[in-house]
Amino acid sequence: MASVFFFACMLALHAGGQNAKSPASNSHESHSSAEDGQKAFESVCAACHGLDGRGGERGPNIATRAAVQQLSDEETLRVLGLGIPAAGMPAFSALGLPRIRAVMAYLRILQGGGKAASTSGDAHRGELLFFGKAGCAKCHMISGSGGFIGADLSSYASNGSAEEIRAALVDPNKDLDPRKRTVLVTTREGRQFTGVARNEDNFSLQLQSVDGTFHLFSKADLDQLEFLPKSLMPSDYGSALSSGEIDDLVSYLVRTARATRQMRASGTESKREKEDDD
Repeated sequence: MASVFFFACMLALHAGGQNAKSPASNSHESHSSAEDGQKAFESVCAACHGLDGRGGERGPNIATRAAVQQLSDEETLRVLGLGIPAAGMPAFSALGLPRIRAVMAYLRILQGGGKAASTSGDAHRGELLFFGKAGCAKCHMISGSGGFIGADLSSYASNGSAEEIRAALVDPNKDLDPRKRTVLVTTREGRQFTGVARNEDNFSLQLQSVDGTFHLFSKADLDQLEFLPKSLMPSDYGSALSSGEIDDLVSYLVRTARATRQMRASGTESKREKEDDD
């Protein structure tokens, strides 16, 4: 864990354009930055996003949510500094740039930016399973290919060990996020639709069905609206796939996450170098 803190905080220091210093000085400042970032996060962010960043009653998941993970350092700093007024997120520019950078560094830790899962499977076979037998691509996208109803998994495996990823495949309904429960809608005409709720208020429901189509319902026109205690993800991978095939899938997800992280880091570095040249 210490190495994770060191790596993430060194990235934050580099993004701040710090001058080169001795390894001992960098190590000390990285540890200090990590502590400052954690304290600030727990003070101003955790009330909405949770101590682990995985969401709370007033704020979304910012630890494992792909759309947040894929933000560059510059974009993340901009959100932290300026806030998102339309979404109810305040600006934290009053913290000052050094503390905002420290918060970002700690957020990268929560996002698993320094983890390197050890895998025993074959990533190439896992890719074939993802887009073939396992049917993952029917719902999930990776690197721009696949379905839309499930989460983009390009960065998913950045967030845990191979054992944790494997467990999520075999038992997808354990500790299920209530927002990911399967929704079953029955209209007054007897038609049924199954999918996930994308937007809901007291009067209406926007549902994305398993074929990717969006449906807007007035609740007054519904005969029944059920939130089932399970996700749309198949729960039989433990029996439908062999242990080796699951290892292959995990390896493919880990390899993809590493490639996505490297590409994002490379893009951020290229942008920074261009700005320096300008």
